[in-house]
Amino acid sequence: MRHLFTSTDLVLRDDQAEWAAVASSLGVPRDRLLLVKQVHGVAVAVARKGMTGWPTPQADIVITEDPTVAVGVRTADCAPILLFDPVRHVVGAVHAGWRGTAAAAAGAAVAAMVKEFGTRPSDLVAAIGPCLNACCGEVGPDVLDAFRAGGADTSSIAAWFTPGAGDRSFLDLEGANRDQLVRAGLDPSAIHVSGLCTKTHHQRLHSYRAARDRAGRLLAAVRVAVP
Repeated sequence: MRHLFTSTDLVLRDDQAEWAAVASSLGVPRDRLLLVKQVHGVAVAVARKGMTGWPTPQADIVITEDPTVAVGVRTADCAPILLFDPVRHVVGAVHAGWRGTAAAAAGAAVAAMVKEFGTRPSDLVAAIGPCLNACCGEVGPDVLDAFRAGGADTSSIAAWFTPGAGDRSFLDLEGANRDQLVRAGLDPSAIHVSGLCTKTHHQRLHSYRAARDRAGRLLAAVRVAVP
């Protein structure tokens, strides 16, 4: 697996030279770095071997078994998750903000890899990149309601949310996604987390909470290793 978590303001500048540089670092041409139009959901885009063209589908999860492409997601406080199946040689990238996490995007990605490519969850290796951590992830009651509506039980709510002032809470986005990956069948020792909060480290990592509309984006991308 070749993987990359990189800080870039490509989304703001649409700098094709930077896109090309990221693609090159993963060993693919620019047109083989496949991204998606992210909408904070759990839809899955599948990039299959032999496909021609990429219409930039509306999705927050992208998976592939094609070693000639890299797949990625962009974040600026949401959790980027990269998945690798070293047995079936399949990879995936997940964009999991609070909405996606409430709807169990991480689990949806694992299920898609199982369905489309025969992945066994216990074979997977995962990396969760920098995101808004519990220290800075203050949210309102609507977020708690979304997690409950998505099926989070009482113990999960207690583990992922710390009470704040009034009706506010602090969401452990990294921890919630890690737990969801474990529930999807991954070995806990195969899940690697950065431990970095994007807002805390906003001078080096892009954070919407810190910079609002001036924020750039982090890019998390992965490619099947070429033998």
